[in-house]
Amino acid sequence: MGQLPEIQQVQLVGKKIRQLRKERHLTQTELSAKLGIQQSDLSRMEKGEYRVSLDTLFKVLAEFRIGVGEFFEDVSRETVSPRDLRLLAANEAERRLRDF
Repeated sequence: MGQLPEIQQVQLVGKKIRQLRKERHLTQTELSAKLGIQQSDLSRMEKGEYRVSLDTLFKVLAEFRIGVGEFFEDVSRETVSPRDLRLLAANEAERRLRDF
């Protein structure tokens, strides 16, 4: 099982956000306001044109009240390995510690 190119990963994450938003009958304007981001940025994220930051991803998870595992349930088999998630979490923790 190989990793998909990064651009495909970004697109799949965006598609998942769009799916969750539509399931909850939210417009891009409504969701972007709840997340504290620009509607144009959300649009670009959903289209896979703009990488979702970890901070924004955590806001999405909180807004939809789901965990990382549930969010990546559909795409993790193809795109994100458990090792990738551990590295992502470690890198974010290190960044936050530096910022502190």
